Amino acid sequence: MNRPRLLLPLLFGALCTAILPAQGYTPKVSAADRAEAREIFKQLIEINTTDTPRGNVTTATEAMRKRFLDAGFAAEDVQLVGPNERKMNLVVRYRAVGKPEQKPVLFLCHMDVVEALPSDWHTDPFQFIEKDGYFYGRGTQDMKDSDAALVATFLRLHKEGYQPKRDLILALTADEEGGKSNGASWLVKNRRDLVDAAFVINPDAGGVELERGKPLVADVEATEKVYADFRVTARNRGGHSSLPRPDNAIYELMAALNKLSTYAFPFEMNAVTRTYFQNIIGESDAQTAADIKAILATPPDASAVARLSADPEYNSNFRTTCVATMLKAGHATNALPQLAEANVNCRIFPGHSVEEIRKQLIALFNDPGLAVEYVADNGVSSPTAPERKAIVPPAPLPEVFGPLTRITHEIWPGIPVTPEMEDGATDSIYFAQAGIPCYGYSAIALERSDVRAHGQDERLPVESYWKSLDFFYEFAKALGGE
Repeated sequence: MNRPRLLLPLLFGALCTAILPAQGYTPKVSAADRAEAREIFKQLIEINTTDTPRGNVTTATEAMRKRFLDAGFAAEDVQLVGPNERKMNLVVRYRAVGKPEQKPVLFLCHMDVVEALPSDWHTDPFQFIEKDGYFYGRGTQDMKDSDAALVATFLRLHKEGYQPKRDLILALTADEEGGKSNGASWLVKNRRDLVDAAFVINPDAGGVELERGKPLVADVEATEKVYADFRVTARNRGGHSSLPRPDNAIYELMAALNKLSTYAFPFEMNAVTRTYFQNIIGESDAQTAADIKAILATPPDASAVARLSADPEYNSNFRTTCVATMLKAGHATNALPQLAEANVNCRIFPGHSVEEIRKQLIALFNDPGLAVEYVADNGVSSPTAPERKAIVPPAPLPEVFGPLTRITHEIWPGIPVTPEMEDGATDSIYFAQAGIPCYGYSAIALERSDVRAHGQDERLPVESYWKSLDFFYEFAKALGGE
């Protein structure tokens, strides 16, 4: 039945607003614990885990495994598993005392990062640099910050002799950002015994939005878009460059991409996005608040939709988005190109299939000379796309949202905690499809205007890292039982 899903925002809101925010905030991480957490963060940033010949996820997971073994974790509770020597996943189990009555809690973190070219940056992307109140380096936002924070949390709990009532699991995985060896998928299919859990906490989504330093809202992922890549190809016979022709393959491809650059998929909202926008009205400036109210009306006001859509963050909440991300064309500097290709990356609004969007692109381009093929995660293309469904919002478990809201309010007093739709896509999809509820929350506070994941000069406010350490330490203990 579909109707119960619409109750999610109401139930979520009741759980999150029933807990009064604490007054004031005192950091809980000692100087010694901060020093260790900083060193772990630095070590991970300086290990290149891109899906390139220079990158190696196993180097990072082996380094973390050594930390756990040196701390006294049993070898059987620190397992390095995966499909090949460069893409090994680390699964750490913090065991409960006695025989636990509840299934484990799984913290899911990917270790790979997007490629970064040093020539594009003002710092070395694979050097951990602290300056002006920020940590710089590839992965500081996505998501070695949370990798490091949770490694540090597990080590701190172990050092303190914490005894949970249920097992806590930390999975550090490969190829979320791309590649042929997605670790989350591999673990679900091949080592479900290591990661089977009551629910998943995925810090690759959610977090605290800041506006000029002011906390506005804490987002918890309830659903996410569907990721899809398409290869758009133009071909012709080519020829001598001294005899240019209008059917140049590059010209044909660029004409299609120009159409895409000015096209907006239809405006949409669902129960999760409506609740998100309802919850941020009170934290918005007057014009934005008025526009949000106007888009929530029936029918939504088109002018308000247009104004809000000018903000990429809002726009991605309203519709499917597609953008060209890579180009390849030509075979010689003095010849007309016989082949021109583009990768078009789409983030598909829940409710639409990948094949539906592929057909919409074909209709938009309106050029029978172009081929639009689906590209799978392993890089293999096909003329049609398989069905890939979005995450169905899971029930808002009180054992998750009670402590999540309480601890968030201790650190960021008074801000609303709201469900959100993740604009990108995460590894939660593999566990959700296996029937395990997933909740995305990073406890990382970022300026809305300074999201640099996948981009140039990626950085994280130093204070945000320390607060995430505080959050995960308290949250892990709350989920594990004290």
